[in-house]
Amino acid sequence: MTEELFREDPYARSCEAIVTALDGDGIRLDRTVFYAEGGGQPGDGGRLRTADGRVVEIVDTRKHAATGEHLHVSAEGGPVLSPGDVVTAEIDWERRHRLMRVHTCLHLLCAVVAGGVTGGSVGPGKGRLDFDLPETTLDKERIGVELNRLIEEDHPVGARWIGDDELARNPELVRTMSVQPPKGQGRVRLIDVAGVDLQPCGGTHVRSTGEIGRVRIGKIENKGRHNRRVNIALEE
Repeated sequence: MTEELFREDPYARSCEAIVTALDGDGIRLDRTVFYAEGGGQPGDGGRLRTADGRVVEIVDTRKHAATGEHLHVSAEGGPVLSPGDVVTAEIDWERRHRLMRVHTCLHLLCAVVAGGVTGGSVGPGKGRLDFDLPETTLDKERIGVELNRLIEEDHPVGARWIGDDELARNPELVRTMSVQPPKGQGRVRLIDVAGVDLQPCGGTHVRSTGEIGRVRIGKIENKGRHNRRVNIALEE
């Protein structure tokens, strides 16, 4: 398994790592600051640098379905690495930080809109959540006001872990109906927006809601009898 440094420090922009293997699927490292695609959040891009001046551009990061290793997908035609090479892994920080802001904002949206989440997507500047709200009309203006109020109140955002058994005793923590948190590993990671939202999540988040900045509500769409899609975007 790849050591996931971003779990403890989502603000880490680089780290030293060793290439453990590589093939057509991607480059494996013993440790990484690159987030691998999952939970609606895209994988990180960036670069791997060697001491002798080689620079490998990383265009995506995914997880190996069987082993859980991170696959750092390189651009075509770049320098060749070998197992044992020591590299400095650097993420595209500007893109990552925008993803973090949007992802945390979607947790606030869960607090503003009451309903199970049937789907979602995190992008670098915009995102969406689909809610199971049959026969419900959502007030776009109210959602925008409430969302920006929670942002301006600057609530702290932190992460903690609970055991699988504790999650089983508190099923109301799981808001996502389409994607369940990973089980069988003994523990589950919770993202805690103090006094606002608490739910399992493996993504990267900002330290406090004020860091998100103002957002606007885009279209609220009817995507089926049970799906109301709420789109949000950073206001920059």
